[in-house]
Amino acid sequence: MRLAVLKERRAGETRVAATPETVKKLRSMGLDVAVEQGAGLASGFPDSEYAAAGAEMEPDAAAALAGAGIVFAVRAPEAPLPRGTMLIATLGADADATRRYAEAGVEAASMELLPRITRAQSMDVLSSQANLAGYRAVVEGAAAFDRGFPMLMTAAGTVPAANVFVMGAGVAGLQAIATARRLGGRVSATDVRPAAKEEIKSLGASFVGYEDEESRQAQTAGGYAKQLSAEFYAKQAEVVAAHIAKQDVVVCTALVQGRKAPTLVTKAMVANMKPGSVIVDIASDAGGNCEETRPGEMHVTENGVKVLGWTNWPARIPAAASALYARNLLTFLSTFWDKEANAPKLPPEDEIVQGVTLTRGGAVVHKNFA
Repeated sequence: MRLAVLKERRAGETRVAATPETVKKLRSMGLDVAVEQGAGLASGFPDSEYAAAGAEMEPDAAAALAGAGIVFAVRAPEAPLPRGTMLIATLGADADATRRYAEAGVEAASMELLPRITRAQSMDVLSSQANLAGYRAVVEGAAAFDRGFPMLMTAAGTVPAANVFVMGAGVAGLQAIATARRLGGRVSATDVRPAAKEEIKSLGASFVGYEDEESRQAQTAGGYAKQLSAEFYAKQAEVVAAHIAKQDVVVCTALVQGRKAPTLVTKAMVANMKPGSVIVDIASDAGGNCEETRPGEMHVTENGVKVLGWTNWPARIPAAASALYARNLLTFLSTFWDKEANAPKLPPEDEIVQGVTLTRGGAVVHKNFA
């Protein structure tokens, strides 16, 4: 069977769905691997390394797709796929896109829908990419902050440590806390989920937040944050508003799966921050947690606060993000690989398969879109 790896064409997408390391392992499974030329350049993987790993280098997407039974991608490919192809990617699919995959006869698997269960941890693309996003957000926040991050004691005097506030303590938030601590910041954090308080404290940060009966039910069975009431967010805002005014760097990471990101930092809160403070909004892809966020941009507010609203944060650390993403896809495929048939075998009753499969046999089968 032939597996195609395409060059990503979406603006700002620097990642690639297979690396020379994973190509070797795919080849060892009995697959022929075709890689579009230049697919890995933005991630630091030249064509020569793919060729050395055993890949067939093709001049364009059409040549790579010719005869392919499986396609690995980061985002939904723009090129038309052969009928019967299995597409494995983070598709961000909606009902219309899912219907088009079915009509085209594409067996689409959207990896961001993977259930959060123990068996699926090594395939969890959201977690692997969020981990890197949380790290990168703090690094870029520290670079944008025009004073020292750790406490610096010099003969000329002492520079105090930066006060860092992380909003949201999921995978990205916890990594942001850990990174800010490693850089020497004084770190505090908040999250609506009841389990987050102890996780925050375990990393050496202080917990800030409003707690009530609603917040105790703020987590889904899959470990994601739930959308809470406007009344709860208003009370939460009261608690954090005074705290934010004292912060040097605020990292926003709060997302609710499938919804617009909740607004946690208002314009009034930003107006009370000190000039030179920095807000880093990882949630900018979903609209942002800060009212001052301009997705895809960095701008300075009237009172001198820098707001970093870059989108696709994992793509800002492409070599590491591609390496982890490629391993996630490899693990998924190898878990459901039938060695005797030399082809993937995805049992419809399997919890992981049910979670990610959008279309099969020309029909929409995912429960969210069927």
